[in-house]
Amino acid sequence: QVQLLESGGGAVQAGGSLRLSCAASGRTFTVATMGWFRQAPGKQRDFVATITNGDRTTYYADSVKGRFTISRDNAKNTVYLQMNGLKPEDTAIYYCAAARGRVGVSRGNIDYWGQGTQVTVSS
Repeated sequence: QVQLLESGGGAVQAGGSLRLSCAASGRTFTVATMGWFRQAPGKQRDFVATITNGDRTTYYADSVKGRFTISRDNAKNTVYLQMNGLKPEDTAIYYCAAARGRVGVSRGNIDYWGQGTQVTVSS
């Protein structure tokens, strides 16, 4: 099993920045891809970004390209999501995710989920 613990959420005004962190513990050697998803009230959970282990290939949703950056520190088993230029439509609960594979992760092929952290962007 792998446990994921998010931190760094909060409230910010439009145009501001936040950095989310996700610390993984447990059988982390089984994880190939980590990423972030988000869920706004009344909506489905949507893909935000992923990063693979090893070569650190990144992949972003079109809605966040150029504003969000995903990175990872393998020594700390931690993944980060730097969010700049935040917009009110970015308001959501952000979930850290981990997968044992690399295929279909952005489509929700996830093995482990964190509990989520709230991000609120006011206009």
